[in-house]
Amino acid sequence: MGIYAYEAEVRHLRINGKSGDYLVYPNNEFEKFSPSILELGRINRRSSQVNAVAAVFDLTGFTRFCNQPDPHLSVPKYLSLFLDWLFVEIKTAVVVRMARNYRILYAELPFLAKFLGDGVMFLWNTDKLSEVEVCNIPSMLLGICSEHATDFYPQIKKSVVNPPQALRCGVARGIVCSVGNEKDYVGPCINIASRLQKLSSLEFCCSCRGFDFDSHMRRRLRRRLVQKRVELRGIGKNELVWVLKDEFDNLPDEEKDQFRKP
Repeated sequence: MGIYAYEAEVRHLRINGKSGDYLVYPNNEFEKFSPSILELGRINRRSSQVNAVAAVFDLTGFTRFCNQPDPHLSVPKYLSLFLDWLFVEIKTAVVVRMARNYRILYAELPFLAKFLGDGVMFLWNTDKLSEVEVCNIPSMLLGICSEHATDFYPQIKKSVVNPPQALRCGVARGIVCSVGNEKDYVGPCINIASRLQKLSSLEFCCSCRGFDFDSHMRRRLRRRLVQKRVELRGIGKNELVWVLKDEFDNLPDEEKDQFRKP
């Protein structure tokens, strides 16, 4: 997202025989409106590829929250508290042991974080990770969604009126390609993760591609998940996904109908 900020001068001018008020920009200010405001660097630079896990978090009801009376009194406070909480949750979740000068992690930290307006996207580089470490990432994300429901939401609703009640997360694995000076990335797995966080009313959904949960996920957590086949708009009609069994069982019948047995 780029910000173009210039307060144009209003002048009363006569143009083509008609008088009126017009906005006047100095040429140097006018030319500043270009792709450079996106701060992506050299966009024509050769792209680099990264094997990644993409996670897209979405705050259910954030638009409604922003439409409340005087949102300027609530939205900045809420976003500040939520983002602080989310980043702390991710850092806390990956730590196995703390030492005086370093921390031992069981999964890498994301190499990219991007604010999406009503949520956040994270990318993890999986090039050097074992399959166990790869599966640790969605396990961690599932725990964060649960913590939001049991920890963050009960506390934040004491501070702001009608905050977003649910944190949804879609997860997918694949190749992402850098844009410009590696300030942003694109790739099918990002699109899939974005679709999955909007799938039905589920709070957690993970693509099956690249995740061998049967072999590399802790059994207690694996038993909570069930595999389903579903159509994803623009992706495919027979996508395999992992969802929480309890969440799926509690869906209304009309929402269950979009899922099929694998």
